[in-house]
Amino acid sequence: MTRFIDRGAITAAYVGIGMAVTIAISFLLIIPIEPIVWVLSLPSGLLIGYYANQRSNRRAGPWGRILLNGLFAALVTGVTAAVLLLGVKALFFYGDNGYRDPGAGGPIACSSGPECVYQRYVLLDDGARVPGLEAAGVTDAATFTGFYWSQQFTVAGLLVAVTTVGGLGGAVLYGVFRPRPAKPAIPEERATTVS
Repeated sequence: MTRFIDRGAITAAYVGIGMAVTIAISFLLIIPIEPIVWVLSLPSGLLIGYYANQRSNRRAGPWGRILLNGLFAALVTGVTAAVLLLGVKALFFYGDNGYRDPGAGGPIACSSGPECVYQRYVLLDDGARVPGLEAAGVTDAATFTGFYWSQQFTVAGLLVAVTTVGGLGGAVLYGVFRPRPAKPAIPEERATTVS
């Protein structure tokens, strides 16, 4: 037991890191469906918040310790997921070289990185401009870069917040349904005297 959280919560935080890595790799790189990462953030937090206290074998004790265990493990899990999300976004944002399938019009004429991403977002397949970006102040690759990253950091912050709130919920669930301390056994001498 540490001063603020139990050792089991630290172990649960490591498990949460593994869970975040698995989810991020699965749904950002292998099967790129980013909304699944968003949807899984709440159940991940619930699970890891509960597990932090289960792993700590927190049968009794103050509610504050139970809540801190869940919050800590969920916060680590959420931050890991957010860092991985931003890392994958950076990889594709700065590594874009303008490649496009020949059936979709061939390569985009642009400098690698933000300019290519800007061209992908701005121009539709028919050459028309995507509506709404100019209203948001996006007029070139530089303003697009600022807009893009502000959106990505907002999503990453929400991912951390939702996972952490889920961890709090998991800790509350554990606190309500946790196993109660076992009653001390009656010594054998007393048991025979009573009967």
